[in-house]
Amino acid sequence: MTALKGLRDDVYRRPLATALDRLGVEGGWRCVDVGAGGGDVSVALAEVVGRDGRVYAVDSDPAARDEAAAAAAAHSQVLAITQAAEELLLPESVDLAFCRFLLLHVLDPAVVVARMARAVRPGGWVVVQEPITTAGRVGGVALSMPDARHPDIGALAPGLVRDAGLTVVDAWAEAPAGVGPGPVATYLESLTGVDPGDDPIVLPPLVTVLGRKSGGE
Repeated sequence: MTALKGLRDDVYRRPLATALDRLGVEGGWRCVDVGAGGGDVSVALAEVVGRDGRVYAVDSDPAARDEAAAAAAAHSQVLAITQAAEELLLPESVDLAFCRFLLLHVLDPAVVVARMARAVRPGGWVVVQEPITTAGRVGGVALSMPDARHPDIGALAPGLVRDAGLTVVDAWAEAPAGVGPGPVATYLESLTGVDPGDDPIVLPPLVTVLGRKSGGE
């Protein structure tokens, strides 16, 4: 499986690793991480594409851009850019446009996916990873995310990718689970500020959609 050292502490690292392996991402690829945040995924992509590749870490928040740049300081192939996802515009076409935990926060997810589709070359890929928040459970009780505009956008993700003119090649959902102390409980506490104690936890399923642009090889 693809080495993703930058995501070693990320409870959702497996869906990303699975997606990159499924696509066959390799050295020399051009990628954009839309809504890059702290840069964990950008760094993980940089480790895969190598020095001959390029990763654009795009975020609308200048502070996030600086954080991503700091995280990627050892990777000269990562370029941090301040840009709204709805206005995504890159200096070159890329092989892969990726977003995770982004569409649940934007005003219009369809616009963002369409911009990602425009950013990739013919034959290139768009990968969307978004949650179905209310499908998560703590002690059997459904989770909520009141600050998210579209907390269950993962359930609509395949349709969004299709409606952007891409072919949905694969789609699936994965949800980390745990009970008692551990990375799953720690992650949940970081989101909610509440220690779940010994309650069983199923984090929100993350829906992964692999969309491909027509043309190319």
